[in-house]
Amino acid sequence: MYYRSNNIVVYLSPDYEGKLLLQHSLFFQQTLGMRVFICSINEKPPLLKFFFTKKQLKEKITPEKLREFTKSTIPAKALEHFSFRVKSGKRLPLLIRQSKKGGYEFLVVDKSNSKSALNIGELDKLIGHSYCPVMAIHKNHPITKIKKIVIPVDVTQSTKKKLLWATYFAKKYQARIIIVSALTLNLDIKRSLVYKNSEKIKSILSKRGIECEVQILHTPGQKKHEVILNFIQEENPDMVIIRTHQESNLKNTRIGNFVSELVHSCKIPVFTVNSFIPAIPDDFVHRL
Repeated sequence: MYYRSNNIVVYLSPDYEGKLLLQHSLFFQQTLGMRVFICSINEKPPLLKFFFTKKQLKEKITPEKLREFTKSTIPAKALEHFSFRVKSGKRLPLLIRQSKKGGYEFLVVDKSNSKSALNIGELDKLIGHSYCPVMAIHKNHPITKIKKIVIPVDVTQSTKKKLLWATYFAKKYQARIIIVSALTLNLDIKRSLVYKNSEKIKSILSKRGIECEVQILHTPGQKKHEVILNFIQEENPDMVIIRTHQESNLKNTRIGNFVSELVHSCKIPVFTVNSFIPAIPDDFVHRL
């Protein structure tokens, strides 16, 4: 049985970038009514680095210091909905472990490639291996509303998990959904599998009372991620929801290039769902 914990976890460092991320966290707490767990990590440096630089090592973060830092950004009335967790170790394995055992709806991370944020490779691995959805946001892109959601469609991907989360956000925010796909082969649009799949998704969402439309971008010879990124830039939605798929390599740790490009190349929030995440029961959408 899938248990809806109504909690989210936000990974941040108590610095300037962290303050900007806290403002995004407050938006989700107030609009979704969730409890927010602020998570920070004291990373253990390699032994040689520790030996040569131990005098310059940063002061350890504690839950008390994390709470004091949060108080400087979050209003006092909202602070009661925030909890604090500090871990020690390597941040990527710790975050993956938290995603599995923490009981969170989703994990919020910074994708702006700042000093305290996960780097591109780490974020891709987290998205690919997380046991809960990952919301990748840009610290310099304020989230004030979610009224338009874009769902890129790939015929090779399963859609059930993605659509249930799309339903969740669309109903919570009264948002409109645009289903978009790039047809890069020289085919008739209405005879393509992409068109049939997109129309099927539209029908499912419409039956759930969600306003949605389909956009098939016929661009033979172009790269799919570039076509979709150009569309996102023109439409300027408030969120992208995408289902990931795993590209095979020796370590099996890379998400698909299409997903990676979308996550890192646009500043708007990108909500990712992968194959590790349990499907939400269909009946949950009827309770919204």
